[in-house]
Amino acid sequence: MDPGAPVTAVRVGVDKDTGVAVVTLDRPDRLNSVDLAMVRELRDVWRRLRFDDSVRAVVLTGAGERAFCTGIDRDAVVPQPDSPYMADDPLLGIGPKSNDLWKPVVAAVRGMACGGAFYLLGECDFLVADTTATFFDPHTTYGMVSAYESVLMAQLMPHGEAARTALMGTAERLSARRAHTIGLVTELTEPGGALAAATAAAGVIAGCPTEAVQGTVRALWAAKQASLAQGFAQAPHLIALGNLPPGGQAELFRARQREYRLR
Repeated sequence: MDPGAPVTAVRVGVDKDTGVAVVTLDRPDRLNSVDLAMVRELRDVWRRLRFDDSVRAVVLTGAGERAFCTGIDRDAVVPQPDSPYMADDPLLGIGPKSNDLWKPVVAAVRGMACGGAFYLLGECDFLVADTTATFFDPHTTYGMVSAYESVLMAQLMPHGEAARTALMGTAERLSARRAHTIGLVTELTEPGGALAAATAAAGVIAGCPTEAVQGTVRALWAAKQASLAQGFAQAPHLIALGNLPPGGQAELFRARQREYRLR
């Protein structure tokens, strides 16, 4: 990796001895929400990691204590084609698999992971979290269809849990302990311990023969790729039919309740 590469919203550190790269979403003042600059940087990072043979495993995490990622930045302006048949979703291309990276990626989650964060979590190979982690999907609260997020959540947790998380909106959050119980999280640590635990697991994987590891990652992804493709094919139509106009969404966002139940 070129240490002088122009990366600002995403930090990359590589340990040449262990073969592990740590990719950090670095907008803690915005709860690591994704703006268009971060979209471009994530795509560039994943593509550069494909060609760095010193990196054999990756850890993805968020800066700060409050959030792993809170999805799209609400202040981001996403230009859209003037056609009912075309819609641009910038988050569709931010994950490692979407950028043809077949090196294993372990997520280290601290704080909130919600909404568009599932575009990233859904393309990680497994999740490690500390006890401060919470998971939720605010879409329905704000009059938006949870389409891509729901498809990805359905790959990560039992159907009922994915449905409840998607449908309850901001009224409820999935606790780290519940996430561990249902298998969304594979290892639970004390506060602040997720990054170290995820890095340790990635180090073990990086020590295995590279071709065998990457082939296994590809096989695991193939097991769910068909259902993802079918779900994603429906998503644009469901969003077009079910989303409130932007003004209605903004009104619901302003009127939102801050209280929530932790489950």
